[in-house]
Amino acid sequence: MKNLVFGTGPLAWWVMQILLEKGDAVALASRSGKINKTLPAKVKIHACDATQPDEVAEVCKDMDAVYFCAMPPYTNWPDLFPPLAIGFLKGIAKTKAKVIFGDNLYLYGPTQGTKISEIVAHDAVGHKGRTREFVARQFMAAHEREDNLVTIGRTSDFYGPETLNAVFGEMFFKPALAGKTANLLGDIDLPHTFSYIKDFAKGLVTLGSNDSAFGEVWHTPCAPTVSTREMLKMIEAELDTKVKVRIAGNTMISLLGMFSPMIKETKEMMYTWEEAYVVDHSKFEAAFGSEATSHEAAIKETVTWFKDYLKVNK
Repeated sequence: MKNLVFGTGPLAWWVMQILLEKGDAVALASRSGKINKTLPAKVKIHACDATQPDEVAEVCKDMDAVYFCAMPPYTNWPDLFPPLAIGFLKGIAKTKAKVIFGDNLYLYGPTQGTKISEIVAHDAVGHKGRTREFVARQFMAAHEREDNLVTIGRTSDFYGPETLNAVFGEMFFKPALAGKTANLLGDIDLPHTFSYIKDFAKGLVTLGSNDSAFGEVWHTPCAPTVSTREMLKMIEAELDTKVKVRIAGNTMISLLGMFSPMIKETKEMMYTWEEAYVVDHSKFEAAFGSEATSHEAAIKETVTWFKDYLKVNK
């Protein structure tokens, strides 16, 4: 199969890698046509502004499947995400490519600790959640119009190699590996589903490889849900040292948000850290099986990657 992956972030990177391991042809696309990594020899990156349908149609014209993993800056979703999705879908409609959208769980909103399945109501009240709901609706509407075959894969907070902007990303590992205090969010003793980035990528590729997946939403497999504190303990075991942590609640986030636009945006999602946040992937497992990486194995790879990354990016 010939595949194109929109985006250059960690999800796009690992979708590309999984497709290569599968033996498929794959290319990347981004607005700039550039990436700050060395691409595998067989992979090219194309410049394509996804808000421009003609550019999308041109770059996707010969593709069997297109993975949409592009995302505008976190602080600008309401303004930039809708035109990105609409332009992409108008362009891809001029092709016969299947579409796989890598989504998150923001559109569900607070669930008061109820296990989150694909049929949970879309009750987001914040602007990022509402934006995600609008975007997901556009993708499924494209399938319903028979413009393209479309499927959506979703998962909870992910972590792993290449994943910098995450709770267990650079903001955690940089101080932790330097013996300084790292920040965590909310009630760290509540259960919280964490997704290994490679598992999410593998789940999306599984969806793209099965015709029965199209026209539906799927939660991709994750390792068994644990608490944030249990994740911390597994990281400490891998590091063989205690990590000093500071717990940030709503008050601290509100104060810090006065000085940081990124932290200000985090406040909307604090409910995910102040109630049990457990994702149900049983639908995917029943249809395609589940091969989620254990947290212990995933943390080992993540720690190794961050140690190498932070040697270069001190």
